[in-house]
Amino acid sequence: MTQFASLFRKFSNSRWTATSTDEAVEDEVVHDTKQPARTRSAPSPFSKPKTVSAAEADIQQHDANMQDVAPYTVPKPKNRIPNKPTYYKSSSKALNNLSIPCPDPTREERIRDGHQNRALRLVRQEDWDKLIKLITVADRDRNMTPGGMSVAELMAFGARADVVLAIEHALLDRVPEKDAPMLRGIEALEYVLAEYPDCYVIGCIVAQAHIDIAWSWRGIGWDVEISPRNREAFEAHFARARDIVTHFNGVPAESALLASTACALLRGDQYNTESVADRYEALIDLNPANTGPLRALGTHMLPRWYGSYAALELEARRTAARTQEIWGAGGYTWVMFDAISVDDEACSRLDLQYFIEGLRDIVSRRPEPHTVNLLAAYCANTMGQAFSGNDAADHIRAQIAGCADWLVREHLTELHPMIWAHAAQGFANNLRVSSASRFAAAGQDDALRIIASMFKREIAEGKRIVFTDEGPVATAT
Repeated sequence: MTQFASLFRKFSNSRWTATSTDEAVEDEVVHDTKQPARTRSAPSPFSKPKTVSAAEADIQQHDANMQDVAPYTVPKPKNRIPNKPTYYKSSSKALNNLSIPCPDPTREERIRDGHQNRALRLVRQEDWDKLIKLITVADRDRNMTPGGMSVAELMAFGARADVVLAIEHALLDRVPEKDAPMLRGIEALEYVLAEYPDCYVIGCIVAQAHIDIAWSWRGIGWDVEISPRNREAFEAHFARARDIVTHFNGVPAESALLASTACALLRGDQYNTESVADRYEALIDLNPANTGPLRALGTHMLPRWYGSYAALELEARRTAARTQEIWGAGGYTWVMFDAISVDDEACSRLDLQYFIEGLRDIVSRRPEPHTVNLLAAYCANTMGQAFSGNDAADHIRAQIAGCADWLVREHLTELHPMIWAHAAQGFANNLRVSSASRFAAAGQDDALRIIASMFKREIAEGKRIVFTDEGPVATAT
């Protein structure tokens, strides 16, 4: 914690202060153990006046009702009919012969937002005990959204969202204002960690907040472009996150959330191919239905990170063998998914038939609209628009792009514009979006242009393509 303490001193002018008071707090049962009651020496920086409005009372009643509800169920937004789709309108005759529902928000978005917002609300209400129980259960039961996102990860993000987003906003132009309260939020989370020093859920939330803040300070430029001040902040936050994770020493061993946080700390020359592969193998085995670690493994097996092309192929096949019951050949496809989109040599070495077999296995095992849109957008946009001049890689990408046709014709039932927009940018995690609506609109335009080209023969014959729950149907206009 030495580096982070040093950083605290350098930004001491922005520290928050708290007045002294005593407030006894009783613990709920966490990890099946009863902890002694704690006494606060000062009010938490997350404290708000304890007045309860009618709206908050409704929220609290909803939380009570949600305790026994399945993880996929979330409240429907008020004044909105989420299952009523909108339809695209265009001046283009070809595009107007397409009729495809574009739900806004999608079911997957509603579910993800529901979990994130619930965690955020509990943090703002200072109900850390309830948050800990919810994340612990979600982590233990490997709860997932229909689109394959870990519920525990979503809630952990919601819990740190206020802190991280405030820092990202302050660093939007890479040079924060002199009076920006850069440490207030993370100090508040450290305050909570001091109250729950042995709770791995709080440890993961705080460590992940430090990691997010570290990358906000660093940005996406080359090392030589990073100013000394920003590099120091990056290193300090990363070092603090590593200290927190090290404290738990991999316990509980069955926690995918803790293993995921440890993988997020992979950085530097001290890691070799085997150690990185082993760390991801442990994480994937804890929750093979979560596609995020599979995709991250492929990226980190590239030579530009910690691996080699031979290691990438080996780990993709080993992962496919271990996840056969969940994904069939899809484990190979998920590991290669991002790696071949950014590396020509990795793409040229791909076992194309195995990869396409994996696409079919994925969509047969997870046929819901989010995954279908993801796969179709990846094939048509990420790979279909990524020609690089490397003949071998471009040939492979063209074959993968051709898979978009059967994915759309056989499986697509609705359009998710945001996924198509991200696909056009290569699913970059560090992408900055100034306007979500314009970004989604660009994705929608791309998707409809691509889909219209797939049905150009039917449209030229004067038919209208209507997407139903069973897929697209050509009808006479």
